[in-house]
Amino acid sequence: MSKVTTHFASESVCAGHPDKVADAISDAIVDAVLAQDKHGRTAVETLVSHDRIVLAGEINTTAKIDAEAIVRAEIKRLGYTEPAWGFSDQSPIENYLHQQSSEIAVGVDDFGAGDQGLMFGFASNETPEYLPLPITLAHALARAIDTARESGTLPYLRPDGKAQVVVRYEDDKPVAVEHVTIAVPHDEKVGLEQVSKDVYQAIITPVLKHYGYSVSEDAIVVNGTGVWYTPGPSSDSGLTGRKIVVDGYGGYARVGGGAFSGKDPSKVDRSGAYAARYIAKNIVAAGLADKAEVALAYYIGAKEPVNFTIDTFGTGKKSQAEIEQFAHDLLTPSVKEIIEKLNLKQPIYGQTAAYGHFGKPNLPWEQLTVV
Repeated sequence: MSKVTTHFASESVCAGHPDKVADAISDAIVDAVLAQDKHGRTAVETLVSHDRIVLAGEINTTAKIDAEAIVRAEIKRLGYTEPAWGFSDQSPIENYLHQQSSEIAVGVDDFGAGDQGLMFGFASNETPEYLPLPITLAHALARAIDTARESGTLPYLRPDGKAQVVVRYEDDKPVAVEHVTIAVPHDEKVGLEQVSKDVYQAIITPVLKHYGYSVSEDAIVVNGTGVWYTPGPSSDSGLTGRKIVVDGYGGYARVGGGAFSGKDPSKVDRSGAYAARYIAKNIVAAGLADKAEVALAYYIGAKEPVNFTIDTFGTGKKSQAEIEQFAHDLLTPSVKEIIEKLNLKQPIYGQTAAYGHFGKPNLPWEQLTVV
């Protein structure tokens, strides 16, 4: 019987991508609140554009934070220190943060869900990170672009950038990388031919080699239009939560309705998605299935999910009843148990703002537990 061949592409973005600048600012404010007040509530939205930063949303906390100082520190950390680029740590800030609605607080104060919504968590045994290979490689390439700039390996690169990978599957197993697209801004004095050669040798080749793959130089594209010098929000505005596919599973699994960044863990958009990933990853790591998707849904004020289902796509090694029992023994996804068992009221969210929210081994929802 002939093999069934398919292809799948995923993309990731660098930490200096405008949407990720916005996510980093929003999550830095979340962390600053939780560092002083573990019960603090945040729903922070950030807009970055040409020479402008706008904060909006709700905060309810006893913490005393300097939002403007936090914003400027994040922008500087991300490499935007050159006003000539049209966006920098000196750009004006407009702050419209205000007190959280008392109507929301009524349902949340007693461990009710902070909003209505649905969440999905996914895991696969394709990679050591228990993530699909396309998004794993895309994240690794985006991180490598940033590392090459920050370390001075390719000092002419500027903040911002994207990576996209096309993977060929045979009988649902990844077998080859067929194409890589990189977009990255750089100094005007360096020609595109040199940039492309350096990116292939210093970024693409070692990243793919680490995962046991390779791609020929004629199967890559660097800066498809041929010109990219001005990085960041001056070229393209950024918003918190606009990269939910990058933040999740690269389109390989279904996507819930809500973004993650800027939200404290009472918001099940975030904590529910982390719980679903925790359950799915442990199912796969325990050898109960080759891949698993966990679906949750809540209404505002709900203490328990109104939907909790598991799909192993025909790869289950045990009965559905046994897999579901394993999941319930691992974690009952009430809002209270998610927050307490995964210890989510701590300032850990800044590290999720770039290169995805999953696959980073030190995060609590990535831990493997023996049931």
